[in-house]
Amino acid sequence: MEAPQEEGKPDPLSAAALAHRLSRIEDSPTLALAATAKALAQSGKAVLDFTAGEPDGPTPTHIKQAGIAAIEANRTKYTPVAGIPELRAAIAASVNRRRRTRYQASNAIVTCGAKHALFNAFQTLCEPGDEVILISPYWVSFPPLVELSGATPVIVEAQASEQFVPTPQAIRAALSDRTKAIVINSPCNPTGAVIDEDRLAAIARLAQECDLIIISDEIYDELVYPPIQHRSIVHVAPEVLDRTVLIGGLSKTYSMTGWRMGYAVGPQPWIDAMIRLQSHSTSNPTSISQYAALAALTGDQGPVEQMRREFQQRRDRLVNGLNRLRPLHCSMPGGAFYAWCRVSDLGQSAASIAAQWLEQALVVTVPGEGFGCADYVRFSFATSLETIDEGLRRLDTWLASQKR
Repeated sequence: MEAPQEEGKPDPLSAAALAHRLSRIEDSPTLALAATAKALAQSGKAVLDFTAGEPDGPTPTHIKQAGIAAIEANRTKYTPVAGIPELRAAIAASVNRRRRTRYQASNAIVTCGAKHALFNAFQTLCEPGDEVILISPYWVSFPPLVELSGATPVIVEAQASEQFVPTPQAIRAALSDRTKAIVINSPCNPTGAVIDEDRLAAIARLAQECDLIIISDEIYDELVYPPIQHRSIVHVAPEVLDRTVLIGGLSKTYSMTGWRMGYAVGPQPWIDAMIRLQSHSTSNPTSISQYAALAALTGDQGPVEQMRREFQQRRDRLVNGLNRLRPLHCSMPGGAFYAWCRVSDLGQSAASIAAQWLEQALVVTVPGEGFGCADYVRFSFATSLETIDEGLRRLDTWLASQKR
């Protein structure tokens, strides 16, 4: 028999018992919609899923074999908190090769995915009273990660007329004496925008002038489509190396989302602090995944180029197809694997449109509200050409039904 609840005392199992810092934190809308799509498919519905934030192909064979070999060699014990030394060195070498930097292994920490690297960075560098500049449209987890550190997100809108790339003037206007950091994400989730060298140089000058930390999320750096080229802010402006944390990972480039392999690279005092934090949270990332990641970074890079070519073909098919479906409009993304489609000319919010597409066409997309913009819907083209073609056909049919 359960003991009676004392009068006037809150139920320890009630929502009131939760920490206040969680009061504004909601579930990730992208993960929630992906789960909805999978549940519909499992129930027998012919659902078309455009929510996926992961490549649809398998992890390359040589990477899987490295993971299997690690198990067979009993490499299944604790590792150093920051990751095995050879992987930290491989991360530094990979970053240096593509960004012309001179990081050492000690400048890198291996984390349980890039999201964990961001969490470590915000927890280590930000505190209550600080403000962090975020560019909208932003990845859905940026505001919660900032808020969990006690800092306050300050949103700067990037306009479609600027290809969703932030202007230095807009950033400057959002600064205050409490601004601690700015987050840049290039290529961007959800827009696919790639920040050009001139804009990166201007952001770097502003960071120096105003003594800002730069957190540069470059998780999609290998998924950029010619003639667009990815440039890192530390490549364009080496003078900001000592105030920049680079965030990266293997999930997107090597189709390793479930392996949970991310990293941060930056000034050693900051990385050392992240290691201290990680020692009391996750400790080391999975040992098996680390050896697989080592094979990914040091082995055959052919699968990466193959995946990029396939994504470019799918991007062109989806974006050109969406632009034929009036009044939808979609700009051509320079990187990542997302199409950012404007639906506001339909006269309803993105959430409303996405809900109708799900219910009436079994097409699952991610409404823009979670990214800070209610006029757009995000499509992932990390799916087959057949799915893209059928999705476009269903949306064409749906749009025609709205004109009757």
